Amino acid sequence: MQHQTPSPFSQQLNLSVDEIMKPKNQARSSKLRRDLIETTKTLAPLGIKLEPPRDGDWLAEHDEKGQTFLRYLTSDPVAATPSRNKIYIVPLGDFTDEQHELVRRVSEFMAAFYGLPVVVQDVVGLESVNKNKQRVHPEWGDKQILSTFILDKLTKYLPPDAATYLCFTSSDLWPRDGWNFVFGQASLVNRVGVWSFYRHGSKFSKCLKRTLSTAVHETGHIFGMRHCTAYSCGMCGSNSLPESDRRPIHFCPECTPKVSWATGVDLVERAKNLAALCEEWGLNQEAEYYARSVELLSSAKPDYSWEHHREHQQKFQ
Repeated sequence: MQHQTPSPFSQQLNLSVDEIMKPKNQARSSKLRRDLIETTKTLAPLGIKLEPPRDGDWLAEHDEKGQTFLRYLTSDPVAATPSRNKIYIVPLGDFTDEQHELVRRVSEFMAAFYGLPVVVQDVVGLESVNKNKQRVHPEWGDKQILSTFILDKLTKYLPPDAATYLCFTSSDLWPRDGWNFVFGQASLVNRVGVWSFYRHGSKFSKCLKRTLSTAVHETGHIFGMRHCTAYSCGMCGSNSLPESDRRPIHFCPECTPKVSWATGVDLVERAKNLAALCEEWGLNQEAEYYARSVELLSSAKPDYSWEHHREHQQKFQ
């Protein structure tokens, strides 16, 4: 994890729209495709099929088809490149010492999860948010920030070496009229996202689990991942905290290969690092999942080539 001072709300970067929005359209080798398709089969024993939605659940109210790994490949998803290979995080709002520790752990987890360097910028105060982009919820009285305002700011000040640019806020969010709140929101085009731990509870362990889930989920969207409808997965949609709490942090056998496609991370080393972090932080079910992932991935057939994957990533333009 690295640290950097400039904030997106105070410094203009000399980036053209073409630089910010430039599509990658990277050519990918057929061998890499085969390796990662094989991953979906290798990890299949760990997958837990998604149960039918309960009343009020995301899939009870949203008709989504899901996204297999093969369908993901055809979508030309956002991916890291040698020149755009960092995850930037800017904290927004007022943070206690415990919440600063939360930011630190989320940053460390994100680096292990996506296999990219994480740069944490200085905290930005709420006075930087325009008054007309804030509201008090008409029924609940919660102070909220318009999430699309933050996304627009992040897009405007996207660092040139950023694979993604994220805002982590202690404030509640709402996305548009007609919505009460949102845990987080991301742009699949602009490589930016925002998430909040305002509704994640005061108990540190529970808040950590919920915040990690939101962080990897929203970043998954930035890398072109749609909601998962096949497995109980970190990329499942959620309408509420109880629904979100029923889902794991980890990604399923179909969504895990998408992470490697997007960032070039070695999935064996990734699973080892995540298993160690989760065990250290008392996330026992997650630690067990990643330990089992290491066993399955390490026992895969010999031509399951991560070295080829890393070499291929260096050719990205």
